[in-house]
Amino acid sequence: MQDLSKSDCIVIQGSNFAECHPVGFQYVIDAKTRGAKIIHVDPRFTRTSALADLYVPIRAGTDIALLGGLINYVLSEGKEFREYVVAYTNAAAIINDEYRDTEDLDGLFSGWDEENHTYDTETWSYANGQRGPEHATHGGEHQRETAGGDKYGSGGAPVPHKPRREPTLQDPRCVFQILKRHYARYTPEFVEEICGIPQETFHELARAITENSGRDRTTNWSYAVGWTQHSVGVQYIRAASILQALLGNIGRPGGGVLALRGHASIQGSTDIPTLFNLLPGYLPMPAGKRGASLADYIEPDAGKPGFWGDMPKYIVSLLKAWFGDAATAENDYGFDWLPRLTGDHNNYATVLDMVEGKVPGYIIAGENPAVGGANARVQRKALAAAEWVVVRDMSCVETATFWKDSPEIESGELRTEDIDTEVFFLPAASHVEKDGTFTNTHRLLQYRHKAVEPPGDSRSDLWFFYHLGRILKERLADSDDPRDAPVKALTWDYGAHGPKAEPSGDHVLQEINGYGPGGELLDAYTQLRDDGSTRCGCWIYTGVYADGVNQAARRKPAREQDWVALEWGWAWPANRRQLYNRASADPDGKPWSERKALIWWDGERWTGRDVPDFPPGTPPDYQPPPDAKAGKALAGDDPFIMQTDGKAWLFAPNGLVDGPLPTHYEPVETPYRNLLYPAHTSNPAVKNNDSTDNPHHPVGSRVFPFVLTTYRLTEHHTGGGMSRFVPYLAELQPEAFCEVSPELARERGLTHLGWATIVTARSAIELKVLVSARMVPLRVEGHETHQIGVPWHYGTNGLATGDSANDLLSITLDPNVHIQESKVLTCDIRPGRRPRGPELRALVDDYRGRAGLA
Repeated sequence: MQDLSKSDCIVIQGSNFAECHPVGFQYVIDAKTRGAKIIHVDPRFTRTSALADLYVPIRAGTDIALLGGLINYVLSEGKEFREYVVAYTNAAAIINDEYRDTEDLDGLFSGWDEENHTYDTETWSYANGQRGPEHATHGGEHQRETAGGDKYGSGGAPVPHKPRREPTLQDPRCVFQILKRHYARYTPEFVEEICGIPQETFHELARAITENSGRDRTTNWSYAVGWTQHSVGVQYIRAASILQALLGNIGRPGGGVLALRGHASIQGSTDIPTLFNLLPGYLPMPAGKRGASLADYIEPDAGKPGFWGDMPKYIVSLLKAWFGDAATAENDYGFDWLPRLTGDHNNYATVLDMVEGKVPGYIIAGENPAVGGANARVQRKALAAAEWVVVRDMSCVETATFWKDSPEIESGELRTEDIDTEVFFLPAASHVEKDGTFTNTHRLLQYRHKAVEPPGDSRSDLWFFYHLGRILKERLADSDDPRDAPVKALTWDYGAHGPKAEPSGDHVLQEINGYGPGGELLDAYTQLRDDGSTRCGCWIYTGVYADGVNQAARRKPAREQDWVALEWGWAWPANRRQLYNRASADPDGKPWSERKALIWWDGERWTGRDVPDFPPGTPPDYQPPPDAKAGKALAGDDPFIMQTDGKAWLFAPNGLVDGPLPTHYEPVETPYRNLLYPAHTSNPAVKNNDSTDNPHHPVGSRVFPFVLTTYRLTEHHTGGGMSRFVPYLAELQPEAFCEVSPELARERGLTHLGWATIVTARSAIELKVLVSARMVPLRVEGHETHQIGVPWHYGTNGLATGDSANDLLSITLDPNVHIQESKVLTCDIRPGRRPRGPELRALVDDYRGRAGLA
């Protein structure tokens, strides 16, 4: 994060950085005081906007139109960093002759399967490629089974060979020319009409990023869930990556695309995943043909170019960490003990199955889905349909009390005496009451030591899961049932100590780091082996205990080290702070400029201020022999070491389920048609989960004419369990509210500090009204568009209360990663409080009928 102080321009888009990441925002201000230009793109004018040099208002859900307009500006004006683009991206790669763009097929890419709403990606491949084992293993039915692009793991989708390249970038089938054609219609006029951004504002933004990019200057893009929580959220981030690669801003000081993590260890919970379709270190979950055997699992990746080619070492070491001596070469190291995916088991799919009575139990640790889940009404119905629910939290949140005080109890849809769910509330320790690591923004592990003992019966998450596993192992010790074999084989000794038998966080972190053949702690993931001699709980974390020292616990002050700060905590992988930093040097290994020097070739090895993200002894002029594997198959000028061709992918020849290039689609709920492709308003591959309980508004519905976007407050956190019960925070933000423009207030008769009712086809909620000029009406397609902002933290429990914004949302998911579209929907707003009792559902049903959804 401190790398932001080296930026010459910072664009904050999809984030209210100053209010949602206030500690990190110091580095933005540091850059500003050094002369950097700060730009904020957001539907609301916020404290971030107030501290920016340029505020760019935007209609929620149209970011690809803006980013595509900037890409078009760069390409049409010749503003790309040409030497970087030719050397380090796949701009010169020739694409399959059968590929057809959305410009050719009126909004669809080639390979579309209308019946299954999925793409066959074969035509997106590099030219002269063959349909190899990757397609057979990953594609087709397997793709539909296993939930999107995550099935490839962190290595991304492999390609069977390096592409044929045309370095002049003139061939009409090369990526560079395909990009130019794809984005040619994304003009300043188009951006203004779609996004509501005045053309002069667009040009000021375009000039700022291009004038501050190149050999001697760099621009950063910072984003948060304002980008990810969309039906095209993955493609938002792809679009920024394309733009940054064209400008030469990837892998260089002050550049990059920075994901701002807003929750405790949110990065860590994907690294060592709470996700259903990944194993630790972004290893793909076994499924389909890839789940048949260990050999089938590793076959698509083993030995392929790039560091993902060492994946057999990562999975075998993981299996040894989990199953210890029980994992042998003869039993595939226990590979058959891993569960297999049988379908889409994302959280929302599980909740919908729970409503149908297909999921009997639910353990909820540190979440509050009764308030925090999209379509919270469905979340609560799922809880009421479960046989048992375990809630672990610091406060008695709405998820624990739904059976007696949910909105459905008030409306008469549910009755307490009819709910059979057995609810166990288990008090959880807070972060200051337990040892362990957080992994947050920029992949940084920081070890925090317990300050005080948790009160009463409160216990840490580690205590809960360790002792749950211990009890299961004890009860299954004499079982002969094959399904119990993996639990019996689990290594499960984490040094429980003290009167509460608290497991050791250090022991867990050491297992994650990994051990060598003699039981020694490993120093680097390059030491892992696939012969069963090494054990490692997460390969990307290997080295966090290098030299036998807890590297995550280091706190060397900034004044005692340089700005890279390698001795503050530890960043995966290998403590490098800038991913793909080989790209900070030119193809000959020299820094693009001394001002932006980070690593360089000193004649014998790569060295510099950061840990090189490249084989340290590979010279810039190295060309791999034909039989080279994994890291040795990368050329000396292939900086993107996780890609099989070593290049940044401007065009994704594989790996995404909704297109190789970001394309403007409207949100699923929108007041407007898609001006680019009228036949395909929204992402054709989106997961809508349509049902009676989860209806979606028609496009352009006059019944639901306004755009709503949710956001967070500095004073509150997520579903409110950690903040709404705290009197100091409740005093600062005491009740739920909505933010509207003066123009919308006049149009709908809303009064500042009065009440408003917001209605969707899912529910209706009441909120206090904040009339604010920070909500700016936009001109879109010649019409005035109003947007409403609603914080999403509130619920009925605690000190700061109010209706839940997530009651309004549908369950609409990005097809790649299954995150919900919660940052944009349509609604109606009316003055006054909502009805009570059965009249609430009568109001919603009336709106449904008028919208044609009855």
